[in-house]
Amino acid sequence: MVKTGSEYVYDLISSPMGKVGIVRRTKGARPVRMIFLPHKGASTRERIREAFPGVVLSPGKRDNTGKQIDAYLMGNAVDFSIAELDFEGCGEFERRVLLAVHQIPRGRVMTYGGVAAIVGVAGGARAVGNVMAGNFFPLIIPCHRVIRSDGSLGGFGGGLALKRALLEREGVAFDRRERVLPEHILPGPAPRNKR
Repeated sequence: MVKTGSEYVYDLISSPMGKVGIVRRTKGARPVRMIFLPHKGASTRERIREAFPGVVLSPGKRDNTGKQIDAYLMGNAVDFSIAELDFEGCGEFERRVLLAVHQIPRGRVMTYGGVAAIVGVAGGARAVGNVMAGNFFPLIIPCHRVIRSDGSLGGFGGGLALKRALLEREGVAFDRRERVLPEHILPGPAPRNKR
């Protein structure tokens, strides 16, 4: 259960895909606690209020994270900062995965297995997928840029249509079978020779 009380505020950012929400603490050096993508079935505001009882709408101007997300949703290339993200509660493996995914550049993707290899867990594609499913910071930690080894999209909390729309907006192209074209897929690290 997420902590309750007025220690949290939220902003809503409108986009062609729906409203994106940002929840942050009112105090602390790393205030951004969670980002909510549009989702069918419940409004972003309702989902925020359910996860953070007592949260209130931010009375102030949009912070740096909000400005970056707004610019990204308007179609601009943004190098997201992670300086304001609250990684409290992330285990060491989860943090390594999130930081590796943050490095995937716009217009490129990487497979779940490729990310696992980068963080030193050969055969850890499923574990990476679990981290992506629990990513509190979509867009900033671009889990939409992580795909299956066959080039198909895999899963995404905002739905596959949103995942594809985000990738296409970034310049990623697909073939007739709805798979990412190979030229957009980053290779994982080279296999190590066992001696």
